[in-house]
Formats: sequence, C-alpha cells, structure tokens
Amino acid sequence: MADVVVIVAGGKGLRMGGDLPKQFMLLAGKPVLMHTVEKFYRWKVEAQIVIVLPKEQHLFWNELCQKHSFNIPHKVVEGGSERFFSVRNGLQAIDDSETGCVAIHDGVRPFVTIETIERCFNAARQVGAAIPIVPVVETLRRIDGCNVNRKEYCLVQTPQVFDIQLIKAAYQQDYKEQFTDDASVVEAMGKQVATVDGNRENIKLTTPFDMAVGELLAQKQN
Repeated sequence: MADVVVIVAGGKGLRMGGDLPKQFMLLAGKPVLMHTVEKFYRWKVEAQIVIVLPKEQHLFWNELCQKHSFNIPHKVVEGGSERFFSVRNGLQAIDDSETGCVAIHDGVRPFVTIETIERCFNAARQVGAAIPIVPVVETLRRIDGCNVNRKEYCLVQTPQVFDIQLIKAAYQQDYKEQFTDDASVVEAMGKQVATVDGNRENIKLTTPFDMAVGELLAQKQN
C-alpha cells in the first residue's frame, strides 16, 4: 500500500499582480511550492510526490530546483484547463493497480501541519475520504442583507485525502461546475466524506496580503 501526494500548482498568479505565478514567488528565500513539498517530505520521506504544473512552467521549475539545490524526489505532470483536469492528470500518474491513500493538496498552502496531514490520512484509511476543516470565526452575511448562523458553516482546506481506487474512479466522471474541490467530486458518486480538524495557519497564498502573512508565519517556524 502506498501513500501518495498530488500537489496541484496551476495558478498563474493574477491576484498577486505581476507575471510570476504565485507558486514560484519567494517565501523566506525560496519558492512557495518548495516549502509545500518539503512539508509532505518531512511527514513521510517514503511518500510518492506528484506535482501538477502547466506545461509551459516545467522548464522554469527545473531551473528553480537547480538554483535552490532542491532534490526531494518527485514527478512532474502537465496541468489542465481547470483544476479538475489538473487533478485528473495527477491521479493518472498513479498506477491503476496501486492501493493506499492519496492526498490532493494546493501547492500554495505551505503551512499545513504534519498533524493535520496525519489526521487526514488516518481518517481516509478508515472511511475512504477525509478533508480538513476549520470553524468560521467571522460573521457571515448573504448578499441580500441577511446574516446566517456561522455555526452551520466551516472553511474547507487541503490536503483532501482519499482511497486511491475511490478517487481515481470519481475522476472518471464528466466535469461539472459544482466540482469546487475533490470532496465534491467524490460526493457526486454518493460517497460520504469525513471531516477532521485542520489548522488555522493552513492558508492559501493568493494575494500580496497573504504573502505578507506567510512571511511572518515562515519566520515563526524557523
């Protein structure tokens, strides 16, 4: 049985501004994506790591790996036009006969804790599918002006972890707009997804403000 990690890094960095995709922006002196890969490597050095990148970014990634002496074993596969197709491509890099669990993680979430990763894998090994969540702490208000009970909602993070055969079968479905994450793809098959505690620091770095916060978090971890 294998532990596999598919890291999806298809962003073009539009919300960051500038031309450099957000997964390649420097955080504490090296690209964000490298921090993310390192976290899973520290969790389990034997885990198989697959990175999904747009084809036009593969050469640049190789150059960055050389520049930063980044030698963690991994496979790079081509991304798709939507996240759904990028994940599908990443899953196709796993042998069809493989058993075990696979984590699907955003490449720009470098602050997931090893404890969160472990909770997700442990739950997925038991029930087949698990995602990390954190409670909503802000007041929620609908656009029409009505507040809603925040206790009825949560924020969903990654890694989302699944039985390999289950998630590969789920991604044989046709793409639908309501597939906003991997859990929604599995749930479309009628399968239930367990939730575990995430960690509040596990933010997705998508804006300059996020990067500023990320620098502070990186300093705290070092």
